[in-house]
Amino acid sequence: MVRELETGLEENTKGHETMIRKTRLFTPGPTPLLPAAQFAMAAADIHHRTPEFRALYTRVLAQMKEFVGTKNDVILLSSSGTGAMEASVSNLTSPGDRVLVLSAGKFGERWSALAKAFGCQVDLVSAEYGKTFKLEDVKAALKLETRAVFMQATETSTAVRHDVQGVAKLLHESGSEAMLIVDAITGLGTTHLDMDAWGVDVLVGGSQKAVMIPPGLSYLAVSERAWERMEGTYNPRYYFDLRKERKNAKNGESAYTPAVALIAALGAALDYIAAQGGGDLAKGRYQLVENAETISAMTRAAVQAMGLKLFAPDSPASAATAVLPPEGVDSGVIVKDLKSRFAAVITNGQGEMKGQIFRIAHLGFFDYMDTIALIGALEQVAVGTLKLKGFEFGKALIAAQKVYADKINSGK
Repeated sequence: MVRELETGLEENTKGHETMIRKTRLFTPGPTPLLPAAQFAMAAADIHHRTPEFRALYTRVLAQMKEFVGTKNDVILLSSSGTGAMEASVSNLTSPGDRVLVLSAGKFGERWSALAKAFGCQVDLVSAEYGKTFKLEDVKAALKLETRAVFMQATETSTAVRHDVQGVAKLLHESGSEAMLIVDAITGLGTTHLDMDAWGVDVLVGGSQKAVMIPPGLSYLAVSERAWERMEGTYNPRYYFDLRKERKNAKNGESAYTPAVALIAALGAALDYIAAQGGGDLAKGRYQLVENAETISAMTRAAVQAMGLKLFAPDSPASAATAVLPPEGVDSGVIVKDLKSRFAAVITNGQGEMKGQIFRIAHLGFFDYMDTIALIGALEQVAVGTLKLKGFEFGKALIAAQKVYADKINSGK
């Protein structure tokens, strides 16, 4: 069956030589780049130990607090999101500390690997791929000696949304002294989060996601309680010493050479998000999240109208949608077909899920027009390559259009 589809894919690409193809990313990172951010990068030929850069850095750090939605300090690091995850572990734990990891995918597993690398004793609450964990299981696994709880806001590898507020409330009501550290790398800008009100101690983000700039920056919003905890921990840290970065940030500098062009791009992206909210960055953030919520709902409705099944139907994320291919079909066929015929880049499953699901992203610089275009391309794949029985052109588009119309008419 897969070989037949691959042959059909080759045949389908013939005859498309007369059509131009514009590459479009529908991946959960890197995401499409904001043009204004690209221009800012091109013009960022300033030295990082100058008044000009200090002014830019100070402004961006202040904007980041508004974007995250916190009164806490936000620290920028020149690294991928995994660097900020590692910094969370190394700064907030000591060798031998007992920690609790909530895992339901590849990135939850990364928390476990990081904690073990720094000598922590890891307790694990896990859920099968495509599911989220139960709060009663989290409560049962929590111990008096638990020093930290690590989780994702969105598990991008499976397109599942986790209940950050529920876990935070559970920790508060239990009287636990455990820090709550949340990987919100794909959650920020796609999910409504309230770090301060919920009592999250560290919120981690990354540049190649909802803020629409290239990979290379990560950031952490850190509570005062977490800063106090750092004074009593003794895991090794040097480049990722958050206290050092906080001290330097007060003077408008980073501890080490910063990614100057990316910081200029981040400033431009935050200005763009603020403009979406009439100059109010908090309102712009809200609009960004609602945009992701809308286009993810459109996509879910569309693929279901094709007769395909969602991989995470019970707790779907708005950062990305994971879809099961038809029975007997490798999801890579769909990924390859969309790229070869339409230059639309979606992602396969990760690790053991490769070939089992395909994922379509919605975070950052995506809009209604992008979504409709991709759904139209998916219809072509459904009819031309997959030859889905009973499916006709327009069904998926109609389903998506109805979701959009209902959303706009409801005013939500």
